[in-house]
Amino acid sequence: MILRSPMNILLTGANGYVGLRLLSALLEGGHTVHAVVRDRERLPIAELTAHGERLAVIEADLAEPAAEVRFPAEVDVAYFLVHAMGAGADFSALEAAVARNFLRLLAPTRARQIIYLGGITPDEGGLSEHLASRRNVERLLAEGAVPLTALRASIIVGSGSASFEIIRDLVEKL
Repeated sequence: MILRSPMNILLTGANGYVGLRLLSALLEGGHTVHAVVRDRERLPIAELTAHGERLAVIEADLAEPAAEVRFPAEVDVAYFLVHAMGAGADFSALEAAVARNFLRLLAPTRARQIIYLGGITPDEGGLSEHLASRRNVERLLAEGAVPLTALRASIIVGSGSASFEIIRDLVEKL
């Protein structure tokens, strides 16, 4: 598949650690980005206004999207960067519901590719609840009609990331 440039990109989790960095890079690369966030107030719009009409914000809670939520019809690539680990004990069920809702909202579009950031998981052996949930979301997204590229990353550590903050807190306490 040959993708044209600039592309129309749907970016879920746009105000997360990876999402914000990817959003800036995509906009600077000349792409049009539809940033999906639960709360537009948390997105640093002032820093992104230089990109003008190439940035559209879609406010939606993918756990329970409102009936009026629609993704744009013209989507070349849809990034799925949503994680619900901080949502409590039943985060696995929530992550599965979010993945299913994402696919339902993506179905009427002309999306040609989903890119999913999951976790490194072995082909065999036991998985932690977190990694089992990541693998299940990957499986759910792969069952959809849009081809999936799954990126399996290990811990993402950078200033401001949740992993960095946990490690910093541990070091300070020890």
